[in-house]
Amino acid sequence: MPSSLKAPKDAPLPPSAAVSDTLAQALPLWSLQGCAATLVAARENLVYRIDAPQPLALRLHRRGMRSASQLLSELEWMAALAQRGLSVPRPHPALDGALCHAVGGQIVDVLGWLDGVPMCLGGTLNPLVDGLTAYRALGQAMAQLHLKSDDWVPPASFDRPVWDAQGLLGEAPLWGRFWENPLLSAAQSALLTHARHHALARLTALRGADYGLIHADLVQENVLIGPGGPHLIDFDDGGFGYRLFDMATVLNFILREADPAPLQDAFVQGYLATRPIDLCELPLFQALRAFSYVGWIVPRLSEDGAQARQSRFVTLACQMAERMLAS
Repeated sequence: MPSSLKAPKDAPLPPSAAVSDTLAQALPLWSLQGCAATLVAARENLVYRIDAPQPLALRLHRRGMRSASQLLSELEWMAALAQRGLSVPRPHPALDGALCHAVGGQIVDVLGWLDGVPMCLGGTLNPLVDGLTAYRALGQAMAQLHLKSDDWVPPASFDRPVWDAQGLLGEAPLWGRFWENPLLSAAQSALLTHARHHALARLTALRGADYGLIHADLVQENVLIGPGGPHLIDFDDGGFGYRLFDMATVLNFILREADPAPLQDAFVQGYLATRPIDLCELPLFQALRAFSYVGWIVPRLSEDGAQARQSRFVTLACQMAERMLAS
């Protein structure tokens, strides 16, 4: 179950000795002692495939990434979606019925394993995947995610990020102050600052927008294509937000393809065939999504490949800022 790019976090991943000790303490809580654990993803969280009779995914959450209440809320939400027939990782309760446990100061949970072909490889569509079919199915799946989330009443304790006007454009956006990215030129910084104020005014004035629980990071790296359609994984950044922002995440990612327009159309038509939505402000939310990555990259500028990502993110953000301001 591959992971993907996420919001910047402060705490480093623990050393391997500490991980081994945490695993040794955690596995018996789910009666999984003796099962082989294979590391399959090491980014914001450590994700292990557990070779139980029915394979499982065990996640060791990065310290400081999310609070215990936020993680429990994520699991409750995924459980509700799975119960309603959406193909998402289903939380696997521990022996005592808890959905997660704190082990050595680190939160651990276990999910059902989903088999499938990664929709994306190396940042573009997997050649093993039929693009038009996959994107139409992904549009349908996202629409179902929104429908089934609206069908669920979260508990009073539900605690997830809020991708509203402040979360996107306020003084402390969820993915960082993009207009202060240190590698921006003076002209780029001025453009994004102006675009931020313009977008904030437009977003604040928006009335009747389609708003509710969203995945918020459904880049194609977080989609597996199974025999019955797409599996949606990695709800780390999911929370309350604009449904057009969710759609913009997919549509912007498609721009990396050589011929994006047919794939974008397939995704949108898949969504509309399942759930109506007003697309009038979609360009605004595509700009907001592009801006967010310029903030996201800042704590990662020293990582391998970061300079190329920085250049790509800034180029797209500036293009969309100019288009938004001209509209």
